[in-house]
This record gives sequence, structure tokens and C-alpha cells, in this order.
Amino acid sequence: MASAKELGLANACGAEPADASGVPDHRGCPPRPRRRTLAQPGGQKDGYVLTGGLNLETAWDKRLQIRTTGRDDSHADQYHHPYEPTPYSVLERLAGSGLIGKGDVVLDYGSGKGRVDFFLSYRTKASTIGIEYDEQIFHSALENQTTAAPKAKAEFVLTKAEEYAVPSDVNRCYFFNPFSVEILRKVMARIIASYYENPREIFLFFYYPSDEYISYLMTVDALDFYDEIPCQDLFGGNDKRERILIFTLP
Repeated sequence: MASAKELGLANACGAEPADASGVPDHRGCPPRPRRRTLAQPGGQKDGYVLTGGLNLETAWDKRLQIRTTGRDDSHADQYHHPYEPTPYSVLERLAGSGLIGKGDVVLDYGSGKGRVDFFLSYRTKASTIGIEYDEQIFHSALENQTTAAPKAKAEFVLTKAEEYAVPSDVNRCYFFNPFSVEILRKVMARIIASYYENPREIFLFFYYPSDEYISYLMTVDALDFYDEIPCQDLFGGNDKRERILIFTLP
């Protein structure tokens, strides 16, 4: 397991100190800050060219024939973080890593309107399952399911992540800080239980991880740190959280 220093744990999020109540906002690390402007409005990755004056977010939604933009914090609380989709530029980089492909089954925790699921299905030909606890946002994913491009197929389940029994064929898991570490602990127990019931290599991807997430993951004996995918350059800043940390159940 990599050390805290190697994972950049110190000063990774620059959280504000706790207020008078002694409880910092979102436990010290804002889980989903409002997204910065992309460094470039268009993109090209492995032959997929998006141009025509549209920014990347709009262009990919149009290509996939879905609607996933915007932020929704109407049902957020201390355990469930606001809905904000992973930027398509980050998903392009993840798809280009070669770690997800045809034959893989991706489980997307806190799938929201389904962006990760539709995109990875379209770009990598992997099977995707999105789980979401917010019924209103879940129905937005179902609406997208009716209009999505033929190659963008996804399955969605309305459930609490900590109560979801991980299918035996799932071998990729994706997280964009969807919930608190308290829930993450229960989710990891479910993933590990599924692993022991049907041993297979499982990759876990954590985009924009908080210090608290990293600290917890480093204590999970069953996990091995595998690699990270840097994403800072996509947004023209120096935010150390702009990366995807990758862990495995070997």
C-alpha cells in the first residue's frame, strides 16, 4: 500500500477548519465543488473528435443523446453528496487508460443521471450498472435510457448503495465522492464480500478523492494501490484532487 505522502494526502483539499459546532463542511473536504471551465472547449481522444463550437459537456451529451449536465443538491445531506456529473474530459482519460473494456462490468456508485454509465458503455463496450438512491434523479437516468444512442446501453437500480449486493460479475467500480466515508465503509464491505464469494480481479476508480476517502482506503487490508490517472492539466489549475486513484482487489 502506498504511503500518505505518496498519495499526496497532505494538503490535498485545503479544507476549511470546523465551525463553532466542531463539524467541518462535508467533513473538511468539499466533495463536489462547482466545476471549473475546461482548459480546452473541444477534445480528441482515440479517434473521437468533438468540434463545431460546442463545449465538451454539451457535445458528448448530444452524441450520446442524453441530458446529464447541471448540479443538483436538493436532496444532499451529511451522508449523501450533491449530484454533479464527472466531466467528460475525465471520462475520456479513464476510457483511454485501457483498464475498462468489452467483457468488463462496471458498477457506478451514485450514478445520478447516468453519464458515466452511458459514456463507458459507448466508448469501451463494457456493461454498466448505475445505482442511485435519489428517486428524482434516478428517473432522469431512466428518461435518458429511452433516448440514448444505440451503443450507449446501461442498467440502473434505485437503491441505497450500502444495501446493494454486488453482482458476482462486477469487476470495475467507479466513485465520484457520492457519499460519506461512513457509507463507503459499508459499501466496501459489500464489494469485498462479493470478491470472496467469487474471487476475481476488481479495479476501483476514485475520481477527485478527498483526504478522508484516501485515509480510509489506506486502512483496507484487502486493497492494493495500483496507480493514478492525473487530470490536473484538463482544468488549467493546480488542484491536487484532480486525479483518479486506482485500487485493486487482486
